[in-house]
Amino acid sequence: VQMLWIPFWAAGIVNGVGHYWGYRNFEAQDASTNLSPWGVIIGGEELHNNHHTYPTSAKFSVKPYEFDIGWAYISLMQKVGWATVKKMPPKLQLGAVKPVADEKTLEALIANRYEVMAAYARGVRQACKEEIAALQARHADVSVLTAAKRWLHRDTEKVPAVVLPQLAQVRAAHPSLDKMVAMREELRQLWLNTTQSREQLTADLQAWCRRAEESGVAALREFSLRLRSAQA
Repeated sequence: VQMLWIPFWAAGIVNGVGHYWGYRNFEAQDASTNLSPWGVIIGGEELHNNHHTYPTSAKFSVKPYEFDIGWAYISLMQKVGWATVKKMPPKLQLGAVKPVADEKTLEALIANRYEVMAAYARGVRQACKEEIAALQARHADVSVLTAAKRWLHRDTEKVPAVVLPQLAQVRAAHPSLDKMVAMREELRQLWLNTTQSREQLTADLQAWCRRAEESGVAALREFSLRLRSAQA
């Protein structure tokens, strides 16, 4: 029955609502969202942001609380020899912290960039939370920062123009957040800049880690240390 209604729901509903309402695990190239953490009605297509982030993956669920009924079917068929899984979402492997980032670190960063940037976004949100708490302790106005919080970790081109003045105001008032936003874009350039050699990109990554760890921002230092432990 699901196979019969999936074309209607996927094309008519998910491709519309799934780019407007819901939550995002990853900063995919488009505006796709997950409609629900439980993909049970449309074969897992409710996890639309996950699907658009890893379009060739047989499994759409990536978080412990997410459920993809399509993956349940595939897993069952795999157990009885009726299916072979060829692609899964990549998972960042961590090891000992390296003295400096190297080409393998760069390789791991690029291969797992969506997961890496999702972790960076969590750091930005936590930093926002701490800044809001500090403002509240001083009985200061938190409305602008609260409104801007959802956009500080997003790619600039995906931020509505009407929000940009708020973001500029927040960045001017909160140097640590400004630093995190600026360094996020610098990090993103490591895989967007396709004209640089691997050696140059590795040097750029090393410089990024050094600046992050010397920034005085705890979240940046912790992120950089985690990044230096990434393994290809």
